[in-house]
Amino acid sequence: MIWIQFVACTALLVAAAGMLSRYGDVLAEKTGLGRTWMGAVVLAGATSLPELVSGTSAIVLLDAPNLAVGSIFGSCLFNLALIAVMDLVYQPGRILTKVEDGHLLSAGLGVLVVSLASASILLGPTLNGPPLMNIGLTSLILIGLYLAGMRLIFRFEQQRQVEFAADRAEKLDYAHIPTWRANLIFGASVLMVFGLGVWLSSIADQIATTTGLARSFVGNLFLAVATSLPEVVVCLAAVRLGALDLAVGNVLGSNLFNIAILAVYDVAYRRGNLWASLPPVHALAGLFVVTMTGVVVVSLIYRASPKTPYRFSWDGAALLVMYGLAMFVLFQLAGAAA
Repeated sequence: MIWIQFVACTALLVAAAGMLSRYGDVLAEKTGLGRTWMGAVVLAGATSLPELVSGTSAIVLLDAPNLAVGSIFGSCLFNLALIAVMDLVYQPGRILTKVEDGHLLSAGLGVLVVSLASASILLGPTLNGPPLMNIGLTSLILIGLYLAGMRLIFRFEQQRQVEFAADRAEKLDYAHIPTWRANLIFGASVLMVFGLGVWLSSIADQIATTTGLARSFVGNLFLAVATSLPEVVVCLAAVRLGALDLAVGNVLGSNLFNIAILAVYDVAYRRGNLWASLPPVHALAGLFVVTMTGVVVVSLIYRASPKTPYRFSWDGAALLVMYGLAMFVLFQLAGAAA
């Protein structure tokens, strides 16, 4: 019965994500914000709502911080593996050879915040010290880095004024959709994602209880994959439209937002210092995220196209292998975080 609930919840989550993607694009056109900003900030934040809601619910309602934090790092790992899937869907060539090199900025920021979060888990109270209004020093730094990073990306994109996704979007016509309807459906989709996130955290905790698996591993695998389904829907739809920068930007932007969510978890955790309570297995997951992001950085710099007929090259294969290795290692070590 629990697995039926899991499938039903994830299916509804996919439907809600589809509406978010569609009407987020409509609002980008009608508000003049542009598809790049909408994809990297608003849409990335909206598709990461399941991580925010399910993780906060896991901490507040279930007292399961390992489940929540495992979901964050697992979602980052899954998002990066999604680039390999997008590579297969996009057959004219390797996807990371076709996007703007401005994504190096998002990837670099991702390495910075993930490394900080991982170090904080290992050092715990040593790095964080006494919490300020129940917020650790690391959480304050993560919030500051995220806000500064979003502003930096926005200014960088303004200076370049070269956005493939935005050029593509200008050809779309949403004149037949009233603005009030777009706002209504987008808002309803956000609320739907919120509600499904709460339900999903409860289902994941029941899976951990019934299977005997550690909450950290259930978070890294089952909950992470389920809460990342909105990114899957949005990114694959963008690839089919040819909006490759929107797709890659959503992946890297979602990872930045996910790590910033850890600061919210820190506030929600009322039993002391969240960073000091987490086992080192989460830092290991963060190391895998950094390594996989490094593959993306190298691929963005080294843009040689593959010669194989199926257009699946070294970077996609490396990301999938590293994701599989991460899940295997985390499963082996999950007992320490149970």
